[in-house]
This record gives sequence, structure tokens and C-alpha cells, in this order.
Amino acid sequence: MRNIHVYMEVNPNPSSLKFVSNEMLFEEGKTWDFPDQEAASESPFASALFDFKYVQRVFFMNNFVTVTKSDDVEWMEVQHEIRNFIKSYIDSEKEIFTGEKTQEEPVGMPQKPEISLLDIKIKQILDEYIKPAVEQDGGAISFVSFKEGTVKVQLQGACSGCPSSTVTLKAGIENLLKTMVPEVETVEAEGV
Repeated sequence: MRNIHVYMEVNPNPSSLKFVSNEMLFEEGKTWDFPDQEAASESPFASALFDFKYVQRVFFMNNFVTVTKSDDVEWMEVQHEIRNFIKSYIDSEKEIFTGEKTQEEPVGMPQKPEISLLDIKIKQILDEYIKPAVEQDGGAISFVSFKEGTVKVQLQGACSGCPSSTVTLKAGIENLLKTMVPEVETVEAEGV
């Protein structure tokens, strides 16, 4: 019998809560962001979470699930219900995905065929300095493009719709990238 533990972590987005398992749930480094019930069609686990009427977004990565709730309910009212559901679902070893669901690139973002040395440098900085902090807060950041001084990224999970994501983007990510890569003038989030 598995000995699954699930604990909760708060993050800067008051509408999201991170539910962390003591076991890896998903392939390391892969992310799955479900902005609604329809997007969750290939994941019975995400679909089941959307059955809770107050769940508005579900994000999977490594050993955690980030759930974003509607504003008409407080976390204190529902956090244990969601935690218990997630633990029970994992314990039951039910299918998480049907078919071959993998999402290596951000949803809706075009594949970029050519990658410059600056793209590689910016991606390495994001991976080394930014990604760990964003993941700790229950989200993910993906490099989308660099063109004419503008870096475009995609924010997922708890970062999507977070009131402090603009501050994080401008005061944190943009300042760091401008310092380390003089060609960077601004950083923008796509799909926010």
C-alpha cells in the first residue's frame, strides 16, 4: 500500500493553492495547464477537479497540483475537501491522463524553428534563476521568444492571473534579464 501524503502551500496568488505530494506524480520538468473543463478532456484527474464548481484552473507539475478557485468561495471553506480528493485520487492509482498527453511547449504558442544564441542565454537564465522560484509558488514560466529587445514568456499555474505577477514580471524577471543580457529592453507575458 502506498503511503501518500499531500500538504498545502500558499503562494502569492490568493486564488490559488499548491497541493504537494510526497511522491513524483508527473514526469519531471513537464507541465500541464488546464484553464477550463474543456481543456482537461484528456485528463480524468483534472476533469474530476473541475467537478468542484468553484475550481477554475488546474495545473500539474512534478509532485504538485495547483488549483485556482473562484472568488465566491474562501480557501478555508474548501482547501481540505480538495486536499482529501487529491490524496484519495492518487492513492487509488486512477488514470491521470488518457492517451499520450504531453505538453512540452506552452499551449497555443507556435513552435519557433530557429533559436539564436541570445535565445539560449535568456532561456538558461530563466531556467537557472527564475524557474525554481516560480515553481515554488505553484506555477511555471516558459520562454516563448526574443525579438527587437522584447522577451515574451508564458506564465502558468498560480502565476496565471495572479495579482502580483505583473510586479514579479517587471521588478524581478525584467530587471534580472536586463542586467544579465543588455539586449533585453522589456519582458512581457503572453496569454495573461
